[in-house]
Amino acid sequence: MDFEAAGLLDGLKGDDRAARERLLTRLVEEDYTLKALQEAVREDRLPLLLVDRVLGGRYSATELDQRTGLSADQLLRIRRLLGLPEADPGDPVFGEEEIKAAQSTRMFLDVGLGEAEIAEITRVLGEGMARLAATTAGAFVDAFLKPGDSEDEVAQRFATVAEQLIPAIDPVLVAAYKQHLADAVRRGVLSRAEREAGEAGRAQHVTVCFVDMVGFTRLGAQIDPRELGSLASRLAELANDVTEPPVRLVKTIGDAAMFVSSESGPLVSVALSLLEAVEAAELPSLRAGVACGTALQRTGDYYGHTVNLASRVTGVARPGAVLCTEEVRDAAPDEFDWSFARKHKLKGMSDAVPLYRARRHEPSSGKDAPKRTKKAEKPKTKSKADRRRTRAAS
Repeated sequence: MDFEAAGLLDGLKGDDRAARERLLTRLVEEDYTLKALQEAVREDRLPLLLVDRVLGGRYSATELDQRTGLSADQLLRIRRLLGLPEADPGDPVFGEEEIKAAQSTRMFLDVGLGEAEIAEITRVLGEGMARLAATTAGAFVDAFLKPGDSEDEVAQRFATVAEQLIPAIDPVLVAAYKQHLADAVRRGVLSRAEREAGEAGRAQHVTVCFVDMVGFTRLGAQIDPRELGSLASRLAELANDVTEPPVRLVKTIGDAAMFVSSESGPLVSVALSLLEAVEAAELPSLRAGVACGTALQRTGDYYGHTVNLASRVTGVARPGAVLCTEEVRDAAPDEFDWSFARKHKLKGMSDAVPLYRARRHEPSSGKDAPKRTKKAEKPKTKSKADRRRTRAAS
C-alpha cells in the first residue's frame, strides 16, 4: 500500500513520519483496510486502532442469531439499550463476551424475567458502564501516556496494556456488583401489600438530601478544567467517606451529591459531616437541603415531590448551612440545635415553606451552664416590620 499516495503521511516529517509508517505497516498486517486507516487519520485516532482490535467485535448480530437463542433484532435492541451506537445486522460489533451475555439474557427470559424488566436493567447498566468506561480510559491515559510519545509507541503500549489489564477487570466488576446486590437485599423489605400485589412497591417514605458546591459554575470560568474536575472528584470522595448506614449516597454529579435514608437524624448528621469535611479540606463551601416524605424509587434513583422539595431547599440555603423542612426537624428534634430560618417561597410550591437550620449541639461551658432549647418553636405571628427584619437577618 502506498501510504503517501493515500494521503496517510501528509504533514509529517522526520521521526513522526517514520513512526507513522511503522504503525501503518503494522495495521495493514492486521488487515485494516485503506478506508479504515484514512478514517482513523482524519479523526486523529490512528494510535488507538490496535486497542480497538483488542476490545472490538468479531461477529455480527446475524451470525449470533443461532448461537445465543436471541434474534438479531433482540441483540441490536440490547446494544441500543446499553447506549451504544447504532449497528446493522451485518456489522461485526459483538465479541465472545457478548455471546455469553446474550446467552445469560436468554436464560433470564426463560426463568420468567420480563422484557420490560430486562430493558430497565440494561439501561441502568449502560449508564453506569458508560461512566465507568470513560473514567477508566482517562485513568489509563494519565497512567501510561508519556511526554513525547510517537504514534507507534502509543499504539504498542496501549494495546499491550489493554491485553494485560482488560481481562483483570472482569472479577473486579463482578465482585463490586455482588457486594452492592447483597447490600440492596439487606436494605430491602417485602411488605404484606407487596406480597399480595405480587410486585415491589416503588413508593417509599424516605429522607432526601442534596448538597452542592457554592459558586461552582462561576469557578468553572476562572480555573483550569482539570482543576475543576479534581474538585468534583474530591467532593465525591468525601461524600463517600462520610456516608454510613442507614444513609446511602445515591449519586454525585459534578458539584452536587444526593443522599437518601430511612431515618432523618442520620442523614442530617451526614450532611453536617460532609460540610465539615469540605471545610477542613479547604474546598469551596457547600450548602445542603433536606426533606422527608414519599419518593418513587426507580432504576436506582428517586423521584417525586420530596426529591424536588429537597432540591429547592438546597437552592435557598446559605453557604455552610444545612437547611431542613419542618418534617425533618420534627423527626429529629433532640439530635441537633435547630433555628428557624423563616418561610421561603420555593419554586413549584403553592405555599411558603418554613425551614430550619440544623447545627450540632454546642458543648456547654460548664455543668451549671443553661441548656439550649433543642427543638425550635414554631414561629409566632409577626408584624410586617418584624418579618422584614427576620428576612434581612436570615
